[in-house]
Amino acid sequence: MRAGGNAVDAAVASCLCIGTVNSFSSGIGGGGFMTIRLPNGRVEVIDFRETAPASSFPTMFKKDPMLAQRGGLAVAVPGEIRGLEIVHKRHGSLPWERLFEPSIKLAREGWAVGPELARRLQLVKDMIETDPTWSHIFAPNGSALKEGEWIKREALANTLEAISKEGSKAFYEGRIAKLIVDYVNKNGGEMTMTDMKNYKPLIKEPLVGYYLGRKIYTTPAPTSGPALLSILNILERYNVGKSSDGDNVEVHRLVEAMKHGYAQRTELGDPDFTDLREKIQRMISKDTAAQIRGNISDTQTFPVEYYNPHWAPIDTHGTTHLSTVDKDNMAVALTSTVNLLFGSKLLEPETGVILNDEMDDFSIPGYANAFGLHPSPFNYPEPGKRPLSSAVPTIIERDGVFEMSLGGSGGSRILTSAIQTILNIYGHDMNVMEAIERPRIHHQLMPNVVDIEIGYPDSEIEFLRNLGHNVTTFDRKLAKAEIQVVMRGDNKLVYAASDSRKQAAAAGY
Repeated sequence: MRAGGNAVDAAVASCLCIGTVNSFSSGIGGGGFMTIRLPNGRVEVIDFRETAPASSFPTMFKKDPMLAQRGGLAVAVPGEIRGLEIVHKRHGSLPWERLFEPSIKLAREGWAVGPELARRLQLVKDMIETDPTWSHIFAPNGSALKEGEWIKREALANTLEAISKEGSKAFYEGRIAKLIVDYVNKNGGEMTMTDMKNYKPLIKEPLVGYYLGRKIYTTPAPTSGPALLSILNILERYNVGKSSDGDNVEVHRLVEAMKHGYAQRTELGDPDFTDLREKIQRMISKDTAAQIRGNISDTQTFPVEYYNPHWAPIDTHGTTHLSTVDKDNMAVALTSTVNLLFGSKLLEPETGVILNDEMDDFSIPGYANAFGLHPSPFNYPEPGKRPLSSAVPTIIERDGVFEMSLGGSGGSRILTSAIQTILNIYGHDMNVMEAIERPRIHHQLMPNVVDIEIGYPDSEIEFLRNLGHNVTTFDRKLAKAEIQVVMRGDNKLVYAASDSRKQAAAAGY
């Protein structure tokens, strides 16, 4: 931004940088979604979610579901580079090559390992120390790198440099694409050069809703955006934070709204393969929210079947989120991922690209969950299909003026964490840092458990237990979900906060 760039330039450059430094959760071997608000107030969504290779079919993981998490079959066609390129071509201001310079320099010259990378390396220590393709970078002296030790990613620097000079063609066609395809197939996959070449990001209209007079723009299916709007609609009439009914009843209603929202989410999938228009319009309507409120009791909770889930929900995993805004109120909410920790556990050595395991976000026919509910046929693998995602990059306006950009990482907990941040700001009158740092509660219907972060009020926990909720608690050090927010206040000042659960910090000038 100091160099004259805008919010899109900042988002692209930051996304590349985070994927280089925190490669356990994102990178150019993955994909994601972004919501962009332009200075003129128009909002659009870029879907750069990974797609299933042409060889994919619904029962491909039925014999061995673990193949969806590790190895070549787990890899979907990466979308990040084409996604970043299209948003830059449409709305960027600085040269494409300029946006890559900091990440190339970082990868080539190195940096000191941060606390989050160090922690994740310990979780996969055996792989890092025994697999030469990983140990060369992450355990050069035989032991997984620790916080403060120096790391370089020279192969990735060369790949980023080629993309910066030649555009996305360098990644999706030619030498880099062939190296990736060959490595995927060497490790059990069935990807082709045509799969790579044919990948296209999608430009979509945002999903639009309203909460307390504010206009909410979020991402449509295959993300969880429809569920976000549904939960906000359910809670709106409860007057969260301002009601005289008390905190105990309020937290119970929040949990019940989550359970209903996640039940609705089980019907989502890729809209290019299933017509979801009527279903989503019904899901996000105020009338549906009113009907659901009528089914919420203030004195008890209910078994899973009461909430009428259609299929087992998908529990997606680690991600990265960033939010930006500039002087012209251009704003970006961008969520990117390689899915599980270090994706498919495949690092192509000559390109330095860590490949996603996004095929794990598809459903596997015949594998019911613990409650006997069957996986969603809307989300079975098919050629070119995009799997269901927990991402909800969201932009909020007040009276037609930009007010907030937010989103999160943390798989299925992204949705509930984003909801609570919004409620904390608008219902409990917290500033952005207070709203993010407040202990959180999570319920995704299945498993039928309320998971509560330590620090949540004991009285509210006990109240939930007395109403029949199965409550467990967890330490915030586990960093199960993180939220990033940029907000312009009534005084026109910009406020930003980045979740300390992931050792994060906001930046501006």
